[in-house]
This record gives sequence, structure tokens and C-alpha cells, in this order.
Amino acid sequence: GQPLGILDGIPVAVKDNFNTAGIETTCASNMLKGYISPYNATVVQKLLDQGAVLLGKTNLDEFAMGSGSTDGVFGPVRNPWSYSRQYKEKNPSKSPSENEDSEWVITGGSSGGSAAAVSSFTCFAALGSDTGGSTRNPAAHCGVVGLKPTYGLISRHGLIPLVNSMDVPGILTRCVDDAAVVLGLLAGHDPKDSTTVQDTFKPFELPDSIDVRKLCIGIPKEYNVPGLSSEIQALWSKAAELFKDAGAEVIEVSLPHTPYSIVCYHVLCTAEVASNMARFDGLEYGHRADMKQSTESMYAATRREGFNDVVRGRILSGNYFLLKENYENYFVKAQKVRRLIANDFVKVFGSGVDILLTPTTLSDAAPYVEFIKEDNRTRSAQDDILTQAANMAGLPAISVPAALSKRGLPLGLQFIGRSFQEKQLLTVAKWFEKQVKFPVIQLEDMKSHDCSGFPHQKSVSSL
Repeated sequence: GQPLGILDGIPVAVKDNFNTAGIETTCASNMLKGYISPYNATVVQKLLDQGAVLLGKTNLDEFAMGSGSTDGVFGPVRNPWSYSRQYKEKNPSKSPSENEDSEWVITGGSSGGSAAAVSSFTCFAALGSDTGGSTRNPAAHCGVVGLKPTYGLISRHGLIPLVNSMDVPGILTRCVDDAAVVLGLLAGHDPKDSTTVQDTFKPFELPDSIDVRKLCIGIPKEYNVPGLSSEIQALWSKAAELFKDAGAEVIEVSLPHTPYSIVCYHVLCTAEVASNMARFDGLEYGHRADMKQSTESMYAATRREGFNDVVRGRILSGNYFLLKENYENYFVKAQKVRRLIANDFVKVFGSGVDILLTPTTLSDAAPYVEFIKEDNRTRSAQDDILTQAANMAGLPAISVPAALSKRGLPLGLQFIGRSFQEKQLLTVAKWFEKQVKFPVIQLEDMKSHDCSGFPHQKSVSSL
């Protein structure tokens, strides 16, 4: 009967790699099947303290390793846009069951379940995690806003780690204003997480009247990568023109070490994965194989049964890079390249650029049957190429839905800001959101085009 906070009664969803007291936390893996955490992750607790209603945990790639949300034990996540009028009108089925069985598209990953939940009006906000783009990638494919805050601004306590030096809790909402509200509730120092900043975070409201004339927008030429679809390129150019027409300065900039970033990311990611996955040994919690010959055989059987091929493959790669004879050549060299990548951003922002504008994904969402033709590692290398550099530099980045593709699927663009300058980043994102007027998803069971039942969505669509 007492109000708790500004999220009173607001439905939220949480990715299933955040610990939730009394509720199963599985990371979509057999290794943690049936595991119930004794405590809430800090970000989950903060949402509940503000009166949010947890509707459920959301699906993901196993241990958040992937870019399609197709590799968890619960099966793949289907993109709600597969069932939208916009998509079905552009892709008519040859038979009634065909669309159901083969034409649905992926959500992106690894926070695909959270993006799908927000996109389908199941909740107003959802938590994802972002290690190399895992919040922004599905946000772009599902037509929602995906924010990765500055590393250290939000507590990682209770987020089951993938890559400690890059993991950031991500926020998925249907409009930029909602992302700002949730960020204001989650950000700030946490004594349980030594990587959070000590400074007090002051929540902010985004202005309704935004002037971009004093801004300098950088367009990094290295982000025009092979494989970038012509649709995304055209949208990227159109967005740059929008800023130019509004009086902002738009310049081409260079981040020369970007071409090395995906290889560097792969080495650092797998090395930390190998370290983090070592805790799942069948002794203290989680799955334990019925193997009694020796401790070593129990370890091996537990990890073989508990982890899928993707996780085992990354553990194997990481341990290879960390071998004594390989450590200097791979891990240490990758750390040096990471510093060069971070310095590229420092130089660009030091030259007067306020915000970087880039694509989020190479194209719109792929049909599931096409996506699974390539292995997880290849797909991740392709799909993370535009997003993971922000994680290695620890910078805030946001994906904003910008247009529909020729197939009637969402396309997103990414804004990257200076460290701890979330207010400026979100203000620019809100201005852009107002200009593009991204359409509301028209799901088949919504009888009319009126979305008055969803006030947040209506506010976006009527701007």
C-alpha cells in the first residue's frame, strides 16, 4: 500500500545471467540448470526497490556467448518483428505455416530475450548485459533503444561474469527518455563492486527542446567495413545529413586501430572466459556429473555435459592464449592493442568531436535458417565488429532505431560518447529519435493502429 519509487508497478524483465534471489538463474546453460541464487544482483535490487515488477527472466546465448540468441539450452529467441504487419506485408508466405516454421528472423544477441520482451510490449524496460555489443545488437534488430553505459558507472555485482574488464549491464527500452530514467536509478557507486566509480551520480532529465548546432559529430571512416549493407550505408549518410541540416558540424574522423579490434577482442574475451568458467567445476554449485572414478574425471564429465560446444571452444582458445609460451605473443600484445584502440577514441574526442555516429549492425536481422548456417564464432566476429571497440575503450554507446529496411525490419544507428557523458549522449540520441519518427511495431493481435494502451510507445511514435 506504500509507494516505493518512480517505477511503481512498471513491468520489467531481466536477462538470465543476473542473479535473482529465489528465482532460477541459468545463463541458458545445463551447467546452471536449477541454480537459485541466494541474493539479487545490485541492479535487480535497485529496480525492485523502486517498485518495478519483475515479469520474468529472459533468454540468451549460453553464458552470453553469441550474437543471435540462438545457442542457449532453451532454444532460439524469435524476433517479434517476424510477426509484424510491416514484415509480413513485404514477405508474404507461400503457405499458412511457412512463416511460422522458416521465415522468422533472429533477435540478435546475446540479450535477445530482453530486446524481444521490450519490443513485443511485454515490459517497459529490460536489463541486458553488454560485453561486445550484446545489448546494442539485439536493440537494433528489434527496433528498441539499447544503452551501454560507461564501464564502472553501473554495478556488475550479481552479473555472472563473461569478460570482467568489458562487461556492463545494459538497458533496453522503447524510447530514449525511458533509458535515461532507468539509468538514473541504476548508476552510482556500489561497495560490492570495486570497479564502480566513487563519484556520486546525479540522475538527469533530458530536455524537450534540444539544439544540436554547437555539436561536432564524428563519422569514423573505419566503420565503413566490408559487408556493410547498402541500406545501412544510405541510412548512415542520411543521419549525418540530418545533423548537418540542423546546424551541427559533421566531420570524417579516423580511428586507425579499429581494423585490429575484432582480433584483439577475440583474444582478450576468450582469455577472460577461460578464467571465469573455471569456477564451474561441479563441486560447489551447478551441475555435477555422475562420475566417481576420480576428481579429474568428474571435472571433465561435468564440463562436457554442462557446457555447449561454443563455451567449450572459447575456454579452449582462451587457455591456449594464456599458455606460458603464448602469453606474451597473444594476451600481452592484445592488451597493448587495446590501449591503442582506447587512445584513438581519446584523440578523436580531444580534437573537439562530441559524439561519434556509426552503424550498429551490418544489416537487418537475418532469417534463423540463414543465420545458423555459419558457426557462432564466425557470426560473432562479423556482428561484433561495429560495437566491441566501445567496450574495449569503456565508452558509453547507444543504439537508436532509425528506419525499416526493404524487408520491413528495424535498422539501428549507434552513437558513441565520451566517458561518463551519458547526459550528452542521451540528449543527442533523443534529438535523433525525434527526427526519424521510427514506426510502432504492428503486431497481428493488435486490432487497430492506435497504441494508446502503450503511452511510452505512443509518445515516441507521435513525436
